[in-house]
Amino acid sequence: MIVEIQQILVKSPGLKGREIARKLGLEKKKVNSFLDKNRDTFNQDEDYCWFNIDNDSIVIEFDPSWIDSYLFEQTLLPYPDLFSIHEKSIKFVIPKGCKLLLISIAKFLSLVNQLSARGIDVVIDLSDCKNTRTYFSRTGFFEHLDECITVVPDRPSESLAELYKGNSDSLVEFGTIDPNDKNKPLIIELGKAFVKQSDECYSTAALTVFSEMIGNVSEHSEADIDGFAALQYYSPPHKANHIQTVISDSGLGVTNTLRSSLEENYPLLYSKYGYADTESDIGLVTEVFTKGNISRYGGARGLGFKSSREQATKFDANLSIRQDEFSIELIYRNGQFIDSKVERNLSRIHGTHICFDFIVD
Repeated sequence: MIVEIQQILVKSPGLKGREIARKLGLEKKKVNSFLDKNRDTFNQDEDYCWFNIDNDSIVIEFDPSWIDSYLFEQTLLPYPDLFSIHEKSIKFVIPKGCKLLLISIAKFLSLVNQLSARGIDVVIDLSDCKNTRTYFSRTGFFEHLDECITVVPDRPSESLAELYKGNSDSLVEFGTIDPNDKNKPLIIELGKAFVKQSDECYSTAALTVFSEMIGNVSEHSEADIDGFAALQYYSPPHKANHIQTVISDSGLGVTNTLRSSLEENYPLLYSKYGYADTESDIGLVTEVFTKGNISRYGGARGLGFKSSREQATKFDANLSIRQDEFSIELIYRNGQFIDSKVERNLSRIHGTHICFDFIVD
């Protein structure tokens, strides 16, 4: 609601609460209460008229609904590059009724940590959405959130992720990906949770996918911010039963680390994707995730994601790879790769953010 009221007051400053409520189609009492709670954003004069406070802050408010990957990206579209903000703060508002799917939480967590690491003041307002604040705590969101980021009304004093860790068959809390470690405990935990929600016959496939994805994200990170992974099982009304696994890092990204040695190790690929622009990056990422056997170091070792690709064909799965300003979705059905979708001109988020949606019976 903050953004809507700001836009109204930009066009018509000095409106009373009832006039703002009429334009919003809401009850006057609800709007007046909201304005009173947000006096850091709105100012009321002696005649009870409301104005925006010009405090050089950007307010981004999510919809009061389930925020999937698409809605998350749509919310950020008006802001192509939040990292170019200077001497401003950014406030993210999670309103009542807003619930974020795991992929949206992962991208959101990466984004706010990256912004904070660049010295931008970030505020996350959860004051009207206690349920999401509780779920964030349950997933381990706050353990991975930069300490410099302000949470309204506050951060939970007790971590539900620590309190209940390992007690859910449908959730694997956010776990840190250490680039200097094989991360076996995290991989095993993800694999076990996956099998419990699907079938024992998928055990090897799941462990292969998680091991290779986490290992290769670490290889291409070179980031000061930790990567992380998590898993959540969803049932209808979120389409079909599916297991959503996210693996994120805030590093250089696959294209940047590969391109530095592409000319020497893969001259044919270099001739196609050696130049750095969005279309070249999309082509290179697609090549890596659909064909594999490509490594930043060359040789037979191969970055690959080759085994992951082969194992993915055993599932009905959607694999999305989000980098910088674009996202690629690869779709597998009935043991075959059937389609790919590309989204361009997204708001900038650094690193590599992978989401596997496994559809299960």
